Amino acid sequence: MENTYVIWDDESKEAAVIDPGCHDTNEEIELEKFIEEKKLKVKYLINTHCHIDHVFGNAFVKEKYSPIFLAPEEDKFLLHNAVEQGKMFAIDVKPSPEPDEFIYDGMSIQLGNIKNEFLFTPGHTPGEYCIYFEDDKICFTGDVLFREGIGRTDLWGGDTNTLLNSIRTRLFTLPDDVVIYPGHGEESTIGHEKTNNPFL
Repeated sequence: MENTYVIWDDESKEAAVIDPGCHDTNEEIELEKFIEEKKLKVKYLINTHCHIDHVFGNAFVKEKYSPIFLAPEEDKFLLHNAVEQGKMFAIDVKPSPEPDEFIYDGMSIQLGNIKNEFLFTPGHTPGEYCIYFEDDKICFTGDVLFREGIGRTDLWGGDTNTLLNSIRTRLFTLPDDVVIYPGHGEESTIGHEKTNNPFL
């Protein structure tokens, strides 16, 4: 029940895979078929944070497409412990490759004509980042902010006050009509969450 996102520029077909949650062969095939059908060139692999459900497919995407792999440095310990995390839930996890580059606050990448900004939003994990596309008015919020919910903070490195501060100071300062695409569940908008999120 984790949302994997593929974003791309229509002209260049340059693409990024965000939080590949594909855990088995069928899910890998589904992602591969989608990329083939759209004729995309996967330039980036991005982890918003490094809990196991968001990194299951890292090895597959990296081996298949050789993208530049971006992840938060503060979550490196989670990436390195992914196999052990899996054992706690009786889930087999393929070891993730090492990131090619670490994400930093304000960093941007370019897919054709599309540009973004990474927003440092810790709390669910020590190093989580949201991915904001100002021109398109969309933000991928990982497990920071959900539709009428927030990320849990009882896992490795979580902190509730830090999470709430990240949402209030980094996400709720975005325009109300920005659409959020979370790591789980349905999309929402910043304005809807300001008014309806019971945690805030």
